[in-house]
Amino acid sequence: MKNVFLHGLGQSSASWDKTLENSDLGSECACPELSELMDNEVSYPALYKGFSDYCESLSEKVNLCGLSLGGILALNYAVEHPDKVNSLVLIGTQYKMPKALLRFQNLIFRLMPSSSFKDIGFGKADFIGLSKSMIDLNFSAELERITCPVMVIVGAKDKPNRKAAEEMSMKIRGCKFEVVENSGHEVNGDDPKRLAELLNAFYNAEDKCVT
Repeated sequence: MKNVFLHGLGQSSASWDKTLENSDLGSECACPELSELMDNEVSYPALYKGFSDYCESLSEKVNLCGLSLGGILALNYAVEHPDKVNSLVLIGTQYKMPKALLRFQNLIFRLMPSSSFKDIGFGKADFIGLSKSMIDLNFSAELERITCPVMVIVGAKDKPNRKAAEEMSMKIRGCKFEVVENSGHEVNGDDPKRLAELLNAFYNAEDKCVT
């Protein structure tokens, strides 16, 4: 079974290093760079296609764990390919894009210097374009159809995403919900040890049969 970890916008695959160092997941883990999953076009549809192709290239089923943008990709794939997904962990993830928040976020991106986006795979224009292309995403109607084991995690200080996390955990049948007390949005950076503990418990549960 392949464990696939998807980072958030503004992060890189290395953002998972400390979490995985504290986990019991072994070598069957992959942390793809999201910026490398697209060709020339930078948009959510292009990114999702690249991620979908990546998953389809794996011969086995996958355990998907994603933070923020990574969580949206994981949720999208689980909805469209339920037979391929063994389990799902969503961290600081929205299931219906908050349009006002995205517009405000894009305004902040526009005011930031281009140098702020150095070394994270996406340039300033990429950030803005990618965010704009996600604004109409809405998986509300599909949540009740998810049948694989799911855990939703949110940082206690992540106020913009707390409500969505709570709502999503109630809409997905059998979903496990966890709040990481000493964390904001980027749980894998704020408290990787606690995140690793939650992942170990989730993946090692007898009914998950995850190796």
